[in-house]
Amino acid sequence: MAQRRSSLGFLGMFGRSGDLRQLDAALRGADLHPALVPEGVKLTIVNLMKDRWPDEPPAAAYPDVARLFSYCIAGPETFESAQGPQQRQDVERRIETAVEDGDSFDAQIVLMALHAKLISAEVVERYGLSAD
Repeated sequence: MAQRRSSLGFLGMFGRSGDLRQLDAALRGADLHPALVPEGVKLTIVNLMKDRWPDEPPAAAYPDVARLFSYCIAGPETFESAQGPQQRQDVERRIETAVEDGDSFDAQIVLMALHAKLISAEVVERYGLSAD
């Protein structure tokens, strides 16, 4: 089975691939404008998702990933004002688990935000994150 590839488009002649369009929509839903996220970072996110779900990431995975990523960038208060306290608690639990596990899918998303230098300083300090 040939793995599908993500596409950014080219000179307006070829459209963006469906996975990138889904991620853009999910980022908007998580109150993070997709233009604030570099294309290389979005490609990395969809590639991590393809590694996690080799056949096809489920549609519900995109908003879930976008909320985690949005929290990392926006920080706790800004995220909560957009998504509510329950979503904040859910994402914070996911990050705590990711930090404990060290090599989970969520940990890869958080680490990618850290390496891309997009992560909120408050999130880095709160969870003691470092890029070693």
